[in-house]
Amino acid sequence: MFDALSDRLESIAKRLKSRGRLSEADLDEALAEIRTALLDADVDFGVVRGFVAGVKERLVGVELSKALSPGQQVIKAVHEELIRILGGETIKITYAQRPPTVILLAGLQGAGKTTTSAKLARWFKQQGRNPVLVAADLQRPAAIQQLQVLGESIGVPVVTEAAGPVASAEAGMAEAARVGRDVVIIDTAGRLAIDEALMDEVAAISSATSPTYTFLVIDAMIGQDAVQTAVAFHERLALDGVILTKLDGDARGGAALSVAQVVGRPIAFASTGEKVEDLDVFHPDRMADRILGMGDMLSLIEQAEATMDAEVVSRSAGRMMSGTFTLDDFLDQLGQVRKMGSMGGLMKLMPGMSKQMRQAADQIDDRHLDRLEGMVRSMTKAERNDPSIIDGSRRRRIANGAGVTAQDINQLLSQFKQMQKMMRSMGGGAGMPKGRLGMAKAMMNQRGMDPSALAQGPGNLSLPPELRGLGAQVGASIAPTRPGSKNKKKKGGRVTPPKDR
Repeated sequence: MFDALSDRLESIAKRLKSRGRLSEADLDEALAEIRTALLDADVDFGVVRGFVAGVKERLVGVELSKALSPGQQVIKAVHEELIRILGGETIKITYAQRPPTVILLAGLQGAGKTTTSAKLARWFKQQGRNPVLVAADLQRPAAIQQLQVLGESIGVPVVTEAAGPVASAEAGMAEAARVGRDVVIIDTAGRLAIDEALMDEVAAISSATSPTYTFLVIDAMIGQDAVQTAVAFHERLALDGVILTKLDGDARGGAALSVAQVVGRPIAFASTGEKVEDLDVFHPDRMADRILGMGDMLSLIEQAEATMDAEVVSRSAGRMMSGTFTLDDFLDQLGQVRKMGSMGGLMKLMPGMSKQMRQAADQIDDRHLDRLEGMVRSMTKAERNDPSIIDGSRRRRIANGAGVTAQDINQLLSQFKQMQKMMRSMGGGAGMPKGRLGMAKAMMNQRGMDPSALAQGPGNLSLPPELRGLGAQVGASIAPTRPGSKNKKKKGGRVTPPKDR
């Protein structure tokens, strides 16, 4: 979502990189460009004005770090201000002393409240809680059925009453007390626009249930309308936080950078996809890292810990580091990594990714990975252990078995070799641009971490050993056959495969 803003900020830093010191003229020029970049991203004007003033205050009249270049000094200040306007700290969910803890979701129609209700229920189950869902949206005929289907998929019961929204909410509270459910999540109705009937209905449900948290669900792609919506709901409901949906959308992202500041309430959760698992707590510092192209190392590691089979990954990682990595190990690693989500999404979380790599992430089609898997599974055990034995006849047999061409097999083998090279280079510390390395050191210093660990490079610092091959696998999965390689076409159009060793 923030690619356009990230590119603008990266461009500003590059232009300042060659300057020996940060002059007043340099600062004014950078602030003007930052202001334009934020306005283009559809950030609220008042928020932009406060943001620019905050960056300037951090840079003017303060002794600047001699270890950072002018560009890094500006980006450091921008990073700190981004964290501030995104809410500063991650919300910590507390629970009612006398259960149940009641979560009321409000918002306009189409924001994704019903799906978010189920996502929240799944999240609470992961925290060891026992939630129940309440279908209080009686305006949309399919809303109750949709919530029931989602609830069944995650093993959470759904309560509703035809008598009305308030009756549904009260029935949900009674059911929670009867069977010992400690979290009640209420999905309310929405409208295409704010009106008094909507506000009165949600306010009545709130009055009847006294929610522990009232969250406003906002579509992150609606821009400035998100601010107006948040203000209107906050005036009637006293919001406790905001849940942003569709944060993976191709939009400018102004809502995420505006809502928390305008309403004065934190962004509690963020949704980045359609699946029930695509919801997590919102971390302002991690989002600031992403906007500035620094990746999101902690979220990546958390996803890995939650989804990967530690024994399988550890075994494959050991073989990878010892130089005995085979195509069977590649399949194991690929299967574990794919549990974490789309390859493009994972790629964007990796620290040190260039603009070109971030753009390439948007083009990754996970169906291509299915084809790769099919080709490897069409090989014999001996061929997977030693691809060098695959000659022309073997290529044709493998291609026929996988429903691809011999050229596709050539490309897979070439990509596997490239992946092995990338793993070796990552292990050797290559991959992070010097400018971003300095920036990372500054951020680590600020957070009380040991920046000396960066000397080993992102392959060793950013990810634990079992994940060091992730970037190599992503790169290999999208790496085209290099121009001028051995896979050259003859005049007649045939592809001459490289000779077996």
